[in-house]
Amino acid sequence: MTHDTAATVIDGCGFDPLLLSRIEDAGINASAPPQQRWLDGWLLRFSPGQAKRARCINAVAEGRMPWQQKLGLARDAYRDHRLPLVMRITPFTLPATLDAWLDEAGWPAIDPTVVMVNNDRAWEASRAGGESPGEAEAPSGLAWRQPEAAEFAAGVGGLRGSSAAQIAAHAHRLEHAPVPAVRWGLVRTSDGELQACGQSLQEGDVLGLYDIHTRESARGQGLGTMVCKRLLSQATRLPETAAYLQVDAENFGAQRIYRNLGFRAAYRYHYRELP
Repeated sequence: MTHDTAATVIDGCGFDPLLLSRIEDAGINASAPPQQRWLDGWLLRFSPGQAKRARCINAVAEGRMPWQQKLGLARDAYRDHRLPLVMRITPFTLPATLDAWLDEAGWPAIDPTVVMVNNDRAWEASRAGGESPGEAEAPSGLAWRQPEAAEFAAGVGGLRGSSAAQIAAHAHRLEHAPVPAVRWGLVRTSDGELQACGQSLQEGDVLGLYDIHTRESARGQGLGTMVCKRLLSQATRLPETAAYLQVDAENFGAQRIYRNLGFRAAYRYHYRELP
């Protein structure tokens, strides 16, 4: 596939468009911060954290007022919150011409992302022979840990170099999330240092994997794969559950790992930021 900024359903992905629409809704719900409000079909989010999906505009309905008028009101709102004005563009953005309008207005496209989906339920089949791979013991020198929201946010923030303010915003968002989460980490038994982590959020029969991170010094050992398998193994409403995740379009290494877990690229989105 080509890695451009086009927000499209990927040709030949074979996924039901209705499933992809439900996954998009689930992704919006999974990243919901307390600081958000509606503006004529646009969902404005104001979390001061690092994740753009929690501090951007999702244009999910046509609305009634001209988009230029809404954009002016949105600009005022983000200025009041001291946040940059960022629009998330997906194949489900309405109106469908919004991306072209912003492009013509000089808004650069940034952070292209691929949504990958697994609806083959390969993790369920693995249970037939006994213990699921996701329930395997931790490697020697490591232990499984199930952190609370604040501890998890601190761990993720440490792995990706977030500021204290960004970690606090992430913790606040996790603590007030409208969708229940399952969180796992692999810690070093000698000093408790986090080596890899991730969380899953399930909405009905759609399960999202988020915040999958491995400490740089611990990469290449399959720890991220172990975390993903553990999260997938605890999905409910099997075997009909579909899983999804979001990954940087240029992170080919991570995409390869996810393909080995049965995920396939389904659609792309990107952001546009006010110059």
